[in-house]
Amino acid sequence: MALSLAVSCLPPYRCPMENTPDQIKDQLLDAALMHVPFDGWSETTLKAAAADAGVDMAMVRAVCPRGAVDLARAYHDRGDAAMVERLETETLPDRFRDKIATAVRFRIEAVTDKEAVRRGTTLFALPMYAGDGAKAIWGTADRIWTALGDTSEDVNWYTKRATLSGVYSATVLYWLGDDSTDNQATWAFLDRRIDDVMQIEKAKAQVRDSKVLSTLFAGPNWVLDKIKAPASSPRSDMPGSWSSPRN
Repeated sequence: MALSLAVSCLPPYRCPMENTPDQIKDQLLDAALMHVPFDGWSETTLKAAAADAGVDMAMVRAVCPRGAVDLARAYHDRGDAAMVERLETETLPDRFRDKIATAVRFRIEAVTDKEAVRRGTTLFALPMYAGDGAKAIWGTADRIWTALGDTSEDVNWYTKRATLSGVYSATVLYWLGDDSTDNQATWAFLDRRIDDVMQIEKAKAQVRDSKVLSTLFAGPNWVLDKIKAPASSPRSDMPGSWSSPRN
């Protein structure tokens, strides 16, 4: 009787296999970060992380089918999530250009290990992974604009993200070599890049307000007006989509 009572008071045992793929990837990522400065985002790091986290390599291949590059992308996504959380909880400046600067700053401050970013930059510079790097940067820009309430539905949806992608990537590269106190040189560099973008926006506004220039660019503008932002949800009449059957 005493034995059965003692057993009933024990907390329920949870098998490690009950962890979701995302949880397992998080465990691997946490274990990998101590190896990345020495071995980069490599197969060596992946195997060391698996050993440290106690994850079988078969499971590692299941959650990271492309190897360490999947962990590198997971690390980038983790930083994006931390940035969005700060954007949603902290008070932002009134001026929109300052909100953009603050968002980029939040994203860089979300980095827990500069060397991990440096190694990631090297990885995504390889031709085979360049697409992953571009997608990661674009994703960061998209999450910033979305968090700040962007409602663009035309070509501006693309130009905003393309421009911010350039600002963000240039700032990160500058930051990697910055040894100034509290990254002050990086924040000054960021402000200059945003000022450059604002000059472009000012020039675009002048074109729109000029009767001569607006007439000259009427043809190109008509084409650009036909470009629409991607749909937030897939169309139900396109191949590959699925919807619940009606009763």
